[in-house]
Amino acid sequence: MPRRVVRSERTADGGSQPDDLDLHQIAVIVEEGDAHGNLIALLQRTQSELGYVPEPAVDEIARLTGVPASRIYGIITFYAQFSTVPSGRHKIFVCHGTACHVAGATRITEAFEQELDVPDGKSTPDMEFSLDSVACMGACSQAPVMRIDAETYGNLSADHTRKVIRELVKELGLEAQYPGVSGAGSPRGGGDA
Repeated sequence: MPRRVVRSERTADGGSQPDDLDLHQIAVIVEEGDAHGNLIALLQRTQSELGYVPEPAVDEIARLTGVPASRIYGIITFYAQFSTVPSGRHKIFVCHGTACHVAGATRITEAFEQELDVPDGKSTPDMEFSLDSVACMGACSQAPVMRIDAETYGNLSADHTRKVIRELVKELGLEAQYPGVSGAGSPRGGGDA
């Protein structure tokens, strides 16, 4: 029988907010999938539904499938695609592999940090954006490369990155939350160095 869990979840700014997690969703996911044969797909679906794989979800998957929680955590911690903490609604990844690093990936990450006021590896306080450096995106010929949600951008400069950020903020209607981004002047933080 699925349970309903109410708990506190840490937000990006270190505070906590209540998180009302309906574990019935997990029961439906487990019923629709092959938990023993394809645990990765089950975890992918869970993360897709919840935005991350929280501890109560892992416990419920373990309870419903009989797969030990330690095995589930082994999969979650092995694959970078899974997260056990909430992340922003829009995920930003900047490649810092060798080709991208040499081509200026650091300036791309810094543009996001300055424009969205979010440190690398963290989410904005409103949980709209998460910024993460990754080892390689496999698009070395387009270095430096970044991905925002499902869209990949290549051959970037810091100025082009700032333009993409401004367009995204405007497209999402977030100008009020990010007034420094939506302004029409020169990019904050200067141009490419």
